Amino acid sequence: MHGEGNAQARATASWERGLLACGVIGPALFVTVFLVTSAVHPAGYDPLRHTVSAFVLGEFGWVQRTSFIASGGLLLAYAVGLRPALRRYSGGWWVPVLIGLFAVGMIGSGVFAADPVAAGVTTAHPYPLGTPVGPDRTLHGVLHDLFGTPVFLGLPVACCMVAYRLAAAGHKGWAAYSTGTALAFLTGFVLTAMALAQPPLIPSIGGLLQRLTIIIGWAWLAALAAYLIRRTAR
Repeated sequence: MHGEGNAQARATASWERGLLACGVIGPALFVTVFLVTSAVHPAGYDPLRHTVSAFVLGEFGWVQRTSFIASGGLLLAYAVGLRPALRRYSGGWWVPVLIGLFAVGMIGSGVFAADPVAAGVTTAHPYPLGTPVGPDRTLHGVLHDLFGTPVFLGLPVACCMVAYRLAAAGHKGWAAYSTGTALAFLTGFVLTAMALAQPPLIPSIGGLLQRLTIIIGWAWLAALAAYLIRRTAR
C-alpha cells in the first residue's frame, strides 16, 4: 500500500509539472511568433507603430490569430496546475483564477479580430492600407478589446498577489521580482495607450512599447512556471 501511495504521488507530481510546463511554452510561443511576424511583416504594417493585434488583419494574420488561441489554451492548462503548486504557499484560488481569466482573454482576442487601424488614429499610417479615416467600431473589435481587459489588468494583479504570498513564505527575491514586474507592466501599458493616442509629446512607438510590455509580463509568467516546476520536483 505504501508503494502504491508513492507511485500515485509521483504520478500526481508529474501531471502537475506537465501543466506548469504549459506556463513556459505558452508565453514563449506567443513572444516568438510576434517577434518573427514583426520582422517579416506585410506592406503597411509597422511594428513600431502598430500593435500585435493589428497583425491579424493582414495577409498572414492567421499566424498571429493561431498564436493567440494556442498560447491561451496552454496558459489555461497552466492555471489549472497553479492551484496545487501554490497551495503550499497558501496561494488560495485567486492567482489561478486570474491567470485563467488571462488565458481566456488571450483566446478571445484571437477569436475576435481587432478593428482596422484608421488613418487619423496613427496619423498617416492606417492598417491595412487604405483603411479610411475613423471607421465605425465593429462588434468583433469591441469584443477583442473586452477580452484584452483581463490580460492587461489581470496580470499585474496576479503579480502582486504572488509577491505577497511568496514574501510571506520567505522568498524575498521572487516577491521583489513580482512587484517590479507589476509596476513595469502597468507603466508600459499606460505608455502604450498614450503612444497609440498620438499626443504631441509621445512618439509613434505604440507598437514597440506594447511589445516590450508583453515581453516583461510574459517572461514573468514563464519564470514563475519554471520556478514552481523546480519546487515541485523536490
